[in-house]
Amino acid sequence: MGKIFYIMGKSASGKDTVYKRLAEDETLGLRTLVPYTTRPMRSNEKNGADYFFTDEAGLEAVRKSGRLIELRSYHTVHGIWNYFTVDDGQLDLAHASYLMVGTLESYRAMQRYFGAEALVPVLVELEDGARLKRALEREMAMEKPRYEEMCRRFLADAKDFSEENIQAAGIGTRFVNDDLDACLNRIRQYIREYL
Repeated sequence: MGKIFYIMGKSASGKDTVYKRLAEDETLGLRTLVPYTTRPMRSNEKNGADYFFTDEAGLEAVRKSGRLIELRSYHTVHGIWNYFTVDDGQLDLAHASYLMVGTLESYRAMQRYFGAEALVPVLVELEDGARLKRALEREMAMEKPRYEEMCRRFLADAKDFSEENIQAAGIGTRFVNDDLDACLNRIRQYIREYL
């Protein structure tokens, strides 16, 4: 039976970069899933690659079809943004292992849906000051920076990724991303132990 290696971490911890680099690593042989969102597409994103971008009607159709695996809704300064995973045929644990990226909340929902034994947590961490600097630099590079949303996410992460929540999810192993290549090497070694 395959595994779902679930990359997660606070915003600007480098989890998306870690995810992309691991997804490109053919030696791991991991497949990827594309999640869904109702938030606006960023200038550097592509529909069907980073997310399937949809609207509230699309989310409601998935909900009514009974294919909704997990849903997270965030009250942002730009309105409600939904992120969700759909049972849309992308995942077949009988024949492959997968790589996903998300939040601690979505990881817990995936555990409930697929069973804890199917998921392997990969928690990426970085010191808060370094994360804030990265987040600010990323927003400054955007065509339309969303500084208020950046601040909201930074503060929400402190609660979402509290030690209590991490322990409740059964996560023991963590990967500090202060050196990307070293962090990736540790994660690759960790993943190979499960393959």
